[in-house]
Amino acid sequence: MEYRTLGGSGAVVSAFALGTMTFGHESDEAVAHAQLDRFVEAGGTLIDTADVYSAGASEQIIGRWLASRPSEVTDRVVLATKGRFPMGTGPNDLGLSRRHLRRALDDSLRRLGVDHVDLYQLHSWDPLTPLEETLRFLDDAVTAGKIEYPGLSNFTGWQLQKACDLIDVRGWAKLVTLQPQYSLLVREIEWEIVPACVENGLGLLPWSPLGGGWLTGKYTRDARPSGQTRLGEKPDRGMEGYDRRSTRDRTWDVVEAVEEVAKGRGSSMAQVALAWVRDRPAVSSVLLGARTMDQLEDNLAAADVVLSAEETARLDAVSDLGVGDYPYGELGIEQRSRTVDGGR
Repeated sequence: MEYRTLGGSGAVVSAFALGTMTFGHESDEAVAHAQLDRFVEAGGTLIDTADVYSAGASEQIIGRWLASRPSEVTDRVVLATKGRFPMGTGPNDLGLSRRHLRRALDDSLRRLGVDHVDLYQLHSWDPLTPLEETLRFLDDAVTAGKIEYPGLSNFTGWQLQKACDLIDVRGWAKLVTLQPQYSLLVREIEWEIVPACVENGLGLLPWSPLGGGWLTGKYTRDARPSGQTRLGEKPDRGMEGYDRRSTRDRTWDVVEAVEEVAKGRGSSMAQVALAWVRDRPAVSSVLLGARTMDQLEDNLAAADVVLSAEETARLDAVSDLGVGDYPYGELGIEQRSRTVDGGR
């Protein structure tokens, strides 16, 4: 397992993290605990959850695991959770207000059975709460010792930059990470979000690096998904829905390229897709989200996969978004460029 710093902080984490959205829903407690044991045994350290995962059950399952394992195991863990989404039916049971986040953080600590978490992330932007209010809460939580580092998730580039600017002006605790969706199928964050993270020293924690299972080879052009897979049980599920993605030629071009690279090197498609994300700029740790132990074992093996320059170039090319000339295309980039000789 490779290790990297958590964004611009001095904390060190494994290059692959264990995402736990499946705990308490798709993975029962016995499977979840087995995954946690195997992940730490493989050298993994960063465990990521959220209060909204299975309505708090994911945090409770992790909490019982932490309480039942010896300190020489649990002391390695870098524990991350998030708050923002509804945990009740009331108007104050969600959002990034000081009122909601104070209760959300305290409830997360209680479910996890700890007095602090290493990383507390704002799960998404809140258009109703002044950003100053939210960021001041994070700074107070750091001062109180309830969180070591604050981070973001699902923020856009301008939202991230505004947060970093306010923090610099006020002298509050600096953000260290951003957790976005990122994969060979979802590369739009490279236009604004990745440059903003690089500029401000934030590390990326990509979620859904396998495109919701699309990059494992489980879906095909000529057969709608069925059986015990995420899209087999719910074909229109979110952004990875079958009808949403299957109609795009780019989807199948990327899937076929990943399959060919995997066959050429004797790896699984998942390992190739994970290795590609791991080696992107600013990535601190890639979230693995597995239903089963077999899936986790396969994903962990990506730690040993190093793509060649030729393999990476091929995957880069086939997954290129093909943006227009402006503002992200070649002419837009040229317009913003400058050389020391004045362009002569």
